[in-house]
Amino acid sequence: MGIRRILALVALLASVVACTSAEPSASASAAATGRGPAALPRGIEKLVGPADQDVRLQAYVEQVGQRVATAAGVGGFSFVVLDSPVANAHAVQSYVFVTRGLLALLENEAELAAAVGHELGHLVQRHAAQRARARQGVLDAAIGAAAASGSVTVGRAVAQDGLLALRRYSREQELEADRLGLGYIVKAGYRGDAMASLIERLRRQGSLEAQIMGESPDVSDRPSAASTHPVPMERTSAIAGLPLANAPGETNEKGYFAAIDGMSVDDSPREGFIRGRTFLHPTMRLAFTAPPGFRLLNDSDGVLAVNRDRSLMLFACLSTSIAGPLDDWMRNKLKPTPTNIQTLEINGNEAAIGARPRGSDTGLGQARYIVIRDGNRVCNFALVSEGANQDRQIDEMVRAARTFHTLTPAEAGALRPYRLRIVSPAGSTPAQLAARMPYPDLKMERLLVLNAAQTPAELASRAQIKIIEP
Repeated sequence: MGIRRILALVALLASVVACTSAEPSASASAAATGRGPAALPRGIEKLVGPADQDVRLQAYVEQVGQRVATAAGVGGFSFVVLDSPVANAHAVQSYVFVTRGLLALLENEAELAAAVGHELGHLVQRHAAQRARARQGVLDAAIGAAAASGSVTVGRAVAQDGLLALRRYSREQELEADRLGLGYIVKAGYRGDAMASLIERLRRQGSLEAQIMGESPDVSDRPSAASTHPVPMERTSAIAGLPLANAPGETNEKGYFAAIDGMSVDDSPREGFIRGRTFLHPTMRLAFTAPPGFRLLNDSDGVLAVNRDRSLMLFACLSTSIAGPLDDWMRNKLKPTPTNIQTLEINGNEAAIGARPRGSDTGLGQARYIVIRDGNRVCNFALVSEGANQDRQIDEMVRAARTFHTLTPAEAGALRPYRLRIVSPAGSTPAQLAARMPYPDLKMERLLVLNAAQTPAELASRAQIKIIEP
């Protein structure tokens, strides 16, 4: 199933769960209160998530960032590691953010500097403000066209053309940020080719993620007029033509490896852990297992399970309790009111299940709500299935929801995040090294991408490599 299709169904599922959870999820609430030495202003944290609490890692990234900022001739910026396993970097106001997931993917300090330099280029050029003004211009033009012509259709056509132009404008800004970032890192003393290698790291990670989701690995290489980012090949080609693209400089791989050795590459414990098809939350002490063929995706708003046959499960918990029987609550509070509401017990917990009424407004074959009382809180599953096997699949997802159970204190206490380790490959074959990766599939592919290696033999020739361990 295509990523765009998944995202569309996710949006629909979010609206389904919104019916059952007007209150914020317990997971999201926990994330918003996890403040410590590297705490961000609440408004910023709400946008990007919490900062990682590793003081040593934060100091290292801040040092690299300030070195790049000094070379760029700018000041007043902060450089922060976000507590997220998703490889990403972005900038908001006077902050430049990199995630733990991105740090795990990079090979040296020069590539980190390139990521910081690119985002700093966006801030220096005030790209976000420029896009906001351009977006308002598109809206004004569309409204004006509709008013002048008396036709909403004309207004929509103008808006569509304007949005496509805005996306082209965004892609040009990305290329400009690459050029500026390249200049910054070379002036700071780093190798110029780090900018191109950064983009290649992200391209390969995107291909791996597509494989994990059952898509073609080249999906991120396909140009699209609707995209706000140029494809990686376009970015690396543009960089290759710049005078500084191969400028000499340092990489400091040794210092970089020392900084990230032992870093968590997992979700935060307050968000829970994915282990194959099973989700386990050590602080909320709960778990469930998705059906065979499903992939789990974790987020502060909930846990999404996706199957290639267009079936999805979304799990979340309310931050407030519900008084009275759950079937009464489902019958009286949910709109549209579910059909065939039944009470049941799930591993000793009170629960209720109902079906979303079928209709032209949903465009779906099957949808179920399941709410479960877990102590003083209530958790819910929203289940959606389309396609020829929708009846069988919805039954499998209901059975999966019934695997929900409470973890014992010992089980919860034994859960630990996966961590990145710097090791010597000496004495181990590439296959043995890949077998140590704690994932159910694509072990070698994950290890190669993690180490920016093209072949298994390349791993054996290195003095040190990165590996993920429980």
